[in-house]
Amino acid sequence: MWAAFRAVFAAIFADRAAALLLFGAPILYAVLYPSAYSGELVVDAPVVVVDLDRSGASRDLVRRTASVSQVQLVASLTSAREAESWLAADKASAAVIIPEGYARAIAEGRSGEVMLVGSGAHLLRSSSALTGIGAALASTAREAAFDQARAAGPAAPPALNLVTRPLFNTREGYGAAVFPGVAFIIVHQSLLLGLALLAGTARERLGAPLSVTPAQFAGLGLAASTIAMAQVCWFAGFVFWWQDYPRGAAPLWQVLAGASLFVAATAALVLLLASLFRTRERPLQLGLGISLPLFFLSGLTWPAAATPQPLVWLARLFPTTPGLEVMVGLNQMGGTLADYAGALANLAVLALAFGALAFWKWTSPQPLRSPFLAGSRQAGA
Repeated sequence: MWAAFRAVFAAIFADRAAALLLFGAPILYAVLYPSAYSGELVVDAPVVVVDLDRSGASRDLVRRTASVSQVQLVASLTSAREAESWLAADKASAAVIIPEGYARAIAEGRSGEVMLVGSGAHLLRSSSALTGIGAALASTAREAAFDQARAAGPAAPPALNLVTRPLFNTREGYGAAVFPGVAFIIVHQSLLLGLALLAGTARERLGAPLSVTPAQFAGLGLAASTIAMAQVCWFAGFVFWWQDYPRGAAPLWQVLAGASLFVAATAALVLLLASLFRTRERPLQLGLGISLPLFFLSGLTWPAAATPQPLVWLARLFPTTPGLEVMVGLNQMGGTLADYAGALANLAVLALAFGALAFWKWTSPQPLRSPFLAGSRQAGA
């Protein structure tokens, strides 16, 4: 068994394409995939201010605006026309115009007026800047209302107090919502492509179906599971922390227990599929064709309740669907193993079914010598 285990890694390092798929791809994806969403949170958008009131109240509003993380005050201008030219020249994403009489209106118990102008050239940046400015205005309005209430008498407390707090995707970003699930699709696909490529290459050289002893098959399964678990630990243990994505919500032992079932089911399916390929190129063609369907069938971006029932049943035949439910639920949402008992049972059934089929496919009474296991000379080694 251990000779077969070592032979798998020797074959991987002897094949640059397989090594890149199994060890290089997770590293590249950890850097390249999240970078597409690195700009989804706007910080320090350039904003100009036109303070025509020049009062203490207007200066307080400017100070509050400058303290918002989405905003960076780049200039204090003297006219609205000048602010318009800054927006047209793309030197600012938004402008705050405080008209004359702003402080007087508040002091007299009336509503002060402020004009907010955004640039349509960068919708996300300008809308985020305006949202931040709106938060500064709301803070100023609350204090002004309190001052007015003190002059008119105590006001009744509000009947409802709205507090908005994102529970799971705390950054409310697309990358934080999608990548923690995509990472486990990457684990599944890189293992499938890498090991199936090795198996297809070995069958090409042998000219006959691959066949191993039960002990050698155990070594293959252990090698596949080791690689998959290392990739899971890489993403869940380092990449999510590095990219500041939600992570570690459930106890570590529960995350590892869920990962073990996901890895077992994935390795079993990969070994079964790897035994079917006759050429080196076929795994790549399959991987390119099923990556997106696996992602959409997983229920991560499209809810299962809105999916036709036959597709829901079909999705349960792939380890990625219950695997993402378990791993995202434990690692990002703080669930427990009991909350995902159905998905864990699904993974266990897939691991047993695919494992039995792979064992039947790979083993035979009289094993043939395979280049894939050239280092394994004895069945029980």
